[in-house]
Amino acid sequence: MAAFAWEVGQNTFLAGTCQRGITEEPSLRVLCPPVSSCWNTGSGLKLVWTSKPSVRQDCLWKQPLVSSDRGRITCSVAMLRGEALATQENIDFKTLQNGSDIRGVAVTGVEGEPCNLTEAASEAIAAGFSEWLVERKGSERHLRISVGHDSRISAHVLQAAVLRGICRSGVDAILYGLASTPAMFNSTITRREDIFCPVDGAIMITASHLPYNRNGFKFFTSDGGLGKGDISDILTRAAQIYSHFTEDEKRSSTQATGNVVQEVNYMGHYASDLVEAVRRGVGGKEHPLEGFHIIVDAGNGAGGFFPETVLAPLGATTVGSQFLEPDGMFPNHIANPEDKEAMVAITKAVLESKADLGIIFDTDVDRAAAVDSGGHEINRNRLIALLSAIVLAEHPGTTIVTDSVTSDGLTAFIENKLGGKHHRFKRGYKNVIDEGICLNSIGQECHLAIETSGHGALKENHWLDDGAYLMVKLLVKLAAAKAAGERSDSNALTDLIKELEEAEVSVELRLKFDLNHPGISGR
Repeated sequence: MAAFAWEVGQNTFLAGTCQRGITEEPSLRVLCPPVSSCWNTGSGLKLVWTSKPSVRQDCLWKQPLVSSDRGRITCSVAMLRGEALATQENIDFKTLQNGSDIRGVAVTGVEGEPCNLTEAASEAIAAGFSEWLVERKGSERHLRISVGHDSRISAHVLQAAVLRGICRSGVDAILYGLASTPAMFNSTITRREDIFCPVDGAIMITASHLPYNRNGFKFFTSDGGLGKGDISDILTRAAQIYSHFTEDEKRSSTQATGNVVQEVNYMGHYASDLVEAVRRGVGGKEHPLEGFHIIVDAGNGAGGFFPETVLAPLGATTVGSQFLEPDGMFPNHIANPEDKEAMVAITKAVLESKADLGIIFDTDVDRAAAVDSGGHEINRNRLIALLSAIVLAEHPGTTIVTDSVTSDGLTAFIENKLGGKHHRFKRGYKNVIDEGICLNSIGQECHLAIETSGHGALKENHWLDDGAYLMVKLLVKLAAAKAAGERSDSNALTDLIKELEEAEVSVELRLKFDLNHPGISGR
């Protein structure tokens, strides 16, 4: 192999930009991720890219590109100082569980937050999921797992580790790159062999709206997202796998990836499905949003695809959309529809651009909110009320499931104004969604389960919490109102919730308890 040519630059963990070492050769393209996650670089926590960085061979994996004879070599560690793998050797895998997700610290540099989602831990977790999947799906055929990530700075490093973990288990990996969490689930039910779908399982590398140093994993099969028990099982397997890691095994799994990794542009297919969903909702009209000015704030997360690949094909003008470029340092605001600063940003953009509607996504696009042309926020109770109005018009008298912190005004609106039933349940988006599924199984019809945070799932969309699909429901209503000659602006939406009674003051307090404190009962 020819010697690599490297650009010279430097970066610290708290900086948002870093030059990559890239060389173009006739047969190879060499890429390095912008930072090395979980790296103990000593005092100052600075990474410096020299003209000849030291790269260990076992940190490289070769990945063939679909429909191309060219290869891609990706370095899972940009520059090495000391050992290549975990800075924290003893990892308590149980502490990585966050309900039905896995969350941890993937980048050092924040005081008091030691790295526990290391490359080796991530490889073990992916291997644990692969093992779990093989047990449930059987080994009679070769299984496939799709892998995607959001815009976090540790994404590429953890992605390389995840691929090693999948491949060490003898399962094929399908690489999607930058993707949304809902798209990952969809890959388990899409039927298109030309893009290797359906896959048997999917892994999304994301920590939603958490700070830049965090990351994590969400897992899916065609049955939906995995539950708490499944995550606990996978982490138990991961701990066992991790305890047996050797340097030889790391080298072997690295080399194995070249035989089984395929790269696919799945987000293009997913976006096309959203476009067709809007068209179907308005009777097949090709440009149902023509004449509408709709902007998007992606918060530098994974939702930047929406204006160009969803709204524009439907005829909407999207000038004024902002923060569409993926940037894992989130330099403008937190990508969170519940965050006040984020909502101020999209509201300001709507008013300045004189848009009909503004849409804002969280980092991995499983949550969303909106702002009407007058600058009124449509999130939390208002978003639930609006979606309830749309769903109950389609399915009168059915049940709307929410989490427990929704307002009494929302209950009155759903039951007295819309004629539906409001069923409050315990917090946690998976709890709320599972309750909606459960109610249907016992004969209580439910088509919408939604948490105040914006995690909303519809029965018609496989009970998947998909922020982009929730916005599709709003877009269909907007376009249908115009086609019917009712309204041609976002008042078609806000008029639906004008009778919602809202509290003058709403404050949410979250208290942390030390369960190991001797004062806790039972300890």
